[in-house]
Amino acid sequence: MTRSTRPGALRRIVQAASLGVALLASGQVWAFDTQARAAYVVDLTTRTVLLDKNADTPLPPASMSKLMTLYIAFEALRDGRLQLDEKLPVSSHAMSYGGSTMFLDTTDRVSVEDLIRGIIVLSGNDACAVIAEALSPDGTEAGFARYMTQRAQQMGMTNSTFANSNGWPAAGHRMSMRDLALLATHLIEDFPNFYPLFSERTFAFDGRAPQNSTNRNPLLGLGIGADGLKTGHTEEAGYGLVGSAKQGDRRIVFAISGLGSQAARAQESEAIVNWAFRQFTEKSLLKAGETVMKAEVFMGQAPTVALTTAEDLSALVPVLNSNQIPAEVVYNGPFTAPIAKGDKLAELIISPEGLPETRVPLVAAESVAKGGFMVRITTALDHLLTEIGSDPAAPEAEAEPEAEAAS
Repeated sequence: MTRSTRPGALRRIVQAASLGVALLASGQVWAFDTQARAAYVVDLTTRTVLLDKNADTPLPPASMSKLMTLYIAFEALRDGRLQLDEKLPVSSHAMSYGGSTMFLDTTDRVSVEDLIRGIIVLSGNDACAVIAEALSPDGTEAGFARYMTQRAQQMGMTNSTFANSNGWPAAGHRMSMRDLALLATHLIEDFPNFYPLFSERTFAFDGRAPQNSTNRNPLLGLGIGADGLKTGHTEEAGYGLVGSAKQGDRRIVFAISGLGSQAARAQESEAIVNWAFRQFTEKSLLKAGETVMKAEVFMGQAPTVALTTAEDLSALVPVLNSNQIPAEVVYNGPFTAPIAKGDKLAELIISPEGLPETRVPLVAAESVAKGGFMVRITTALDHLLTEIGSDPAAPEAEAEPEAEAAS
């Protein structure tokens, strides 16, 4: 019978894990050296952060903040507070906006659907203001901006504050790249029925300014899976983009800001998408129920318990080292019986080179009942022998005399 370590010897155990792949020191991963002032790239399928450069720094987001106005509009449509065919009036305040617009005036009444398409495709500052005034608690764009800030905080966007609905330069109007990526994730996952609008490439509202009817997203139509979301540019912010692309079963989301030109934004965005899909791959590591390792059990009918994952486990890993994934199991052991199947006992830590570590709970693959009378007697005897063997006051055995050498 395997000796069971007494509970008083409870210790933190770190042990290499077997994932069916070579657990070797992995080589260099080619990091993306972005020219953006700030950037954040996440693999949405596995929630793996691929790039973080000044991602939590609040920066002027320019028109990328229109995504928050769109999110609130989609919530209102979902809740029945707006209807797609509902027509909204255009105020003199909304009409006064310059920059990118739908060329609205106070004689217009515009459907919510056209306003949404005008925000996404045409980046209409005026369209944002119309939506804002319709949904504002006090009927003003300023009131809507305060609501935007409160809603963003509720959604976990802690580095976002809004002064208007459209990103027009204003003191205190700020968002971080992580917040923008989180917002994009919410748009994709919370409103799959509206998300396809972000891949619309042209929208000529009422025949006005047809030369300005093209979506500014430079990735649409390149054949790399890009299907959203929003560009932005002001003199203070530089050129930025919140983008998403899907290839196969994987989707990435990214946000970049501070590029020096439209061309730089287009090149950087395409390079990020290609890097994210070509340099990383999702790899299946474990099947649910597959034994990762066995851990020692104290006072149990079995001396060990198998540790496994409750669900199939996959992870994003660098393509270059997809068979070289450092991993370890950490737990406080030995475990004291009884143990029920499914009990969370340990943690598997996977550390692909150049990526954040992934922590996965490990559970008991089977139940281990408390040992009977003979197990308790044997364990007590083992414990006693261990104590005697470790007692410095115990007399040492007399050494045997050396045998005489043969003559």
